[in-house]
Amino acid sequence: MDNELFLDRTDAGRRLAERLLKYESKGAVVLAIPRGGVPVGLEVAKRLKAQLDVVVPRKIPIPWNPEAGFGAITADGTTVLNERMVRSLGLEEEEIEQAAEEVRQEIVRRTREYRGDRPHPNIQGRPVILVDDGLASGYTMLAAIGSLRKYSPSSIIVAVPVASNGAARVVRPQADKLVALVVSHRLPFAVANAYVRWRDLTDADVLGYLRQAEDAGMVRVT
Repeated sequence: MDNELFLDRTDAGRRLAERLLKYESKGAVVLAIPRGGVPVGLEVAKRLKAQLDVVVPRKIPIPWNPEAGFGAITADGTTVLNERMVRSLGLEEEEIEQAAEEVRQEIVRRTREYRGDRPHPNIQGRPVILVDDGLASGYTMLAAIGSLRKYSPSSIIVAVPVASNGAARVVRPQADKLVALVVSHRLPFAVANAYVRWRDLTDADVLGYLRQAEDAGMVRVT
């Protein structure tokens, strides 16, 4: 992966967009996963002349090791668990439900902060391009896919600059199409290693990118 580095998320988004040109002006909705997926999604939406919005899945952390997750959940409660990990950790159903609900409440808060009073985009019968800055385990993406299927898009295209081989194997069967510029077999894998310039983004950063999209007419209020 050393010769496949992206300068930053903006560069990655521009390069990713070139692989998605078949969706230009086709009524696609680009849904970016905050925080890191938003600058990538902004560049994709610009190039494709598409609507941009956000979807907010989050990992469910292991109670005694919050840096690691055993699954993911979305605002509507769609949950995907790493069943093998759950068994190995010996987690009880009550522990799982409590951890999941705490994360769901945080997702609801973040979604409200990012969207305000703006309604969710209508994706029925439209292609949805789900964008993140990379896939490590793939479980947050699986939760997003599962949630969006309920709203009957014509197709779900997962588009990322980089993915681990394991995440690509997990996500590809659940999406209608997976577009990943780089699929890495390296272990250990870290999304950040694919970028020359990398920093953790803040909610203020996300709002700034969404304001750019709104100013460009890519965020619709109806």
